[in-house]
This record gives sequence, structure tokens and C-alpha cells, in this order.
Amino acid sequence: MPYSRVQSKQKAKRRRRWPIVSIAVLAVALIAAVGIYAAFVAGNGDGGASQSPPPVATASSSASATSDSRPEGATASPAESSQAAETPDAAPSSDPDDDDGGAGDPLDEVLPADPSPSAQEPTATPDAGTADDPSDSPPSGASVSLAFVGDILPASTVGKLIEQYGVDYPFKLAKPLLESADIAAGNLEAPITTRGTPAENKQFVFKGKPEYLAGLKNAGLDVVSLANNHTLDQGWEGLSDTMDALDDIKLKHMGSGADDKEAFEPVYIEHNGITVAYIGVSNVVPDGSWKAGPDHPGVAETYDTTRAVAAVKKARELAEIVVVMVHWGNERADTPKDAQFNVGHTLIDAGADLIVGSHPHVLQGFEAYKGKWIAYSLGNFVFTTKQEYSKTQDTGVLTATCTADGKCRLKFDPMYAKASQPGPMEPEQAQALLARLNKVSYGATVDSKGRVSAK
Repeated sequence: MPYSRVQSKQKAKRRRRWPIVSIAVLAVALIAAVGIYAAFVAGNGDGGASQSPPPVATASSSASATSDSRPEGATASPAESSQAAETPDAAPSSDPDDDDGGAGDPLDEVLPADPSPSAQEPTATPDAGTADDPSDSPPSGASVSLAFVGDILPASTVGKLIEQYGVDYPFKLAKPLLESADIAAGNLEAPITTRGTPAENKQFVFKGKPEYLAGLKNAGLDVVSLANNHTLDQGWEGLSDTMDALDDIKLKHMGSGADDKEAFEPVYIEHNGITVAYIGVSNVVPDGSWKAGPDHPGVAETYDTTRAVAAVKKARELAEIVVVMVHWGNERADTPKDAQFNVGHTLIDAGADLIVGSHPHVLQGFEAYKGKWIAYSLGNFVFTTKQEYSKTQDTGVLTATCTADGKCRLKFDPMYAKASQPGPMEPEQAQALLARLNKVSYGATVDSKGRVSAK
């Protein structure tokens, strides 16, 4: 906030305070005179017997102390009171550096002078609770809602649509659902760079512009995984630029790095007193040189689960909820392959609470395993699409509502992507898709409202 604005507000406070101070001083002088006169009269009338101070003097002196002795700014304005008690749910800050503490909020000047009881004594509501106040401990049963989507491709045909209709076009219809979650995550399926050397011997090589990332941020996404088979389509130069571009807009990322330590490092996000760790790994690596090593940049891979298991165990010590986003499986396969079952179970055994998969480009089912959840594939989300119907355009948003003990309730909202823009399905379409997901799930059921439950 500019200094001149703070200075002008301080001057305004001093101007408002002078009349109060003058009246208070005059009142004290008048009361003192009355007290002296009363004592003189009483002393003459009863031979000087000791008397208590007159009640009126006591009351007035107390009022005077309240008005005059309070340090400047000790009385909180309604805006200050409400800011201390509330944090807007609609736009949580994912980075503490974004928060300026509300200093000099324009609301200080426009709210009524008399604070309402609700502003001074905030009460819990079923939706917000009281944990938004950083001075409060999270209430019993506090939860965090986590939204997940599948592959996001801000390049190729999607890039052309963005050039024509703007960066927000792909997410326009899904944005309300993504923004309603406390934290939203997806898989970024393309390097974001203006440089790079295209990968050789690949059928599809992608490249997106840095300005396209604004669409992801505007849609409410907070974190993306870079552990996939397109992250290095433009070499290390392209991947390095991608991470820099994400950092520039404060969109968190994991699953890649300058070495394996950085690639396997979790992202930690705190909300409502609950810390969530996100880890990104890939079981689809086009070339061995793409794997991050001790002195080699690349992606976090999980052909050998040793390092992924170590990352989960490390995160388990620091976070209440551990999420692993895994790129795996066969393209366009409706059901997982054995490697997906093996890796998913291994990561949950290591301490993960929720596994979310991508890469097959189609939706796969859910599994309840040892009280935890695996979503085997969320398919495409924002991707190239065909004119005619394709099951690769069936998509949706998975929302996990999790408590600090690692227990999560899952709900899937079906969507259909038309011209690379996912939006809510027609009711009959949605019911058919949910019924299919129910059929291909393991130890779990998906009901007509998209709720996922253990059998």
C-alpha cells in the first residue's frame, strides 16, 4: 500500500480524535471542580469526616479513562474485527506471500461506525467454521476439499482455440466447480516455452506459450503435475522454462526438476489447518534419459517405486493428507493394467491417502484399498477433440473431501468436452457415464449422483 495513503489515514484519525480529547479534558476539569466544591461543603458540614468520592466523579473518571488513555488504534473498526475473524472462502490464497494482512483495506472507511455483534463475536457456520482465523485451532472434524482433473494440453489445437477465444475459453464452463474446491490440481501435458529442441522419434511433440498458463490460474487451479510423457518434448530447456513460467504466476508444480531430489520433492499446501502434500510421478517415460537422477534433470519416475515410496514416507511426516498423482496405464484402455494396481497399492502401503491417475485419455474406475482411494484415470480434461463423439471427450471433476485423519469422501461430476471445452453433461449422458464407472470400479460403487463409496 502506498505510504501517502497510510499517512493521510493517520492524519484523519488524529483530526477525528481532537474534538473527543477536548470534550474529555473539559469534562474532567468540570468534574474535578464539582468534587472539590462538594468536599469543601461536606467538610464544613460534618467536621471534616472522610468521605468516598462522589459517584458521579467515579463514573465520569472511568469514562474519561476509556476515551483518553486508550492507545491510538486500540478500538478495532468493524472491518478490522471482521478481517481478523474471516477469510473469504471463494478466493483462498495459496501462497502466504500474497496476503498483505488486510492493511489499509478500503472497507475501513465505508463500513458503519457501530460494529455489529457478528463482527465483534464471530460465530461458526456449518460451511465456514472458525478455522479461517489463524489464531484458532482447527475445529474437530475440520476438512479440506480437493478437486482433480485429468490431462490439460494448452498447446496444439487447444492453443489455436486459445488464440481465437482467449486464455479462459477452455475452462469457462468448469471454472465454477474448480473454484468451489479449496485446492484444485491437474496434469499439465505440455512444455510451456518459446525455446527448446523438439524430442526425436515421437509421434506427438507439444509446445505451449507462457501466456496460456493464465487460463489455468484463472480457472482456480493451484497445483499441476509435470510427471508425464510430454514434459520433456522440448528438452531440458523447455522443461526449465515451464517451471519458471509456472513460478512466475505462482502456480505450484511437482514431478520434475533439475535432479531427482527436486523432481520427487512434494508440494505442500495448507488449508483450514490441514496440510496436503502433492507428489507427481510417471510410469510412462518415452526415453530413459528423461528420468531425473542425482546429477540429471528430468521427471520423477516410478518404474522402480523406491524413490516414490521414500517421497511418500517423507510427506507422511509433514502432512495430514498425502496425494500422489501418477501418469500410467495404456492409452484408451477402459480398465487398469497390472502395473497400475501394483504401483497404486505400493504407494498406499507406504502412506498415501489418495492416488489420482492420468494418461489413458479415457476415464477408468475407482478402487477402495485399505480405507484409501485410487482413481485410476481421470482421462482428458482440456485436450484436442474430434467433431464426432469419442469416449476421450468424457471427462469430469473428482472432488475429495478429506479430514485430518486421512479419510476422504469422493464425488465425481461428469462432463463432456466439446471443442476442447469441458462442461456439464446432459442428465441422461451423465447417468450412463456414472453407471459405466460403477461397473469398472473395484471394491467401490459409484451412485447416480457421482458419490463413490466402498462396498
